[in-house]
Amino acid sequence: MKRLFNNAGVKVRARPQKKDSAELYIGDEFVGVLFRDDEDGDLSYNLQIAILDSDLD
Repeated sequence: MKRLFNNAGVKVRARPQKKDSAELYIGDEFVGVLFRDDEDGDLSYNLQIAILDSDLD
């Protein structure tokens, strides 16, 4: 993830009580949830990001 976003501040943290996902942070700011999908033997990851109206200004 650090290479993908070209940012050394990217951190992936385990979520309490969840085994299928992790939280993505840049510095101390929560960015989104990273979900693991290994359905049908094909492994992929989905990143869910919520963008607030105020973030678009």
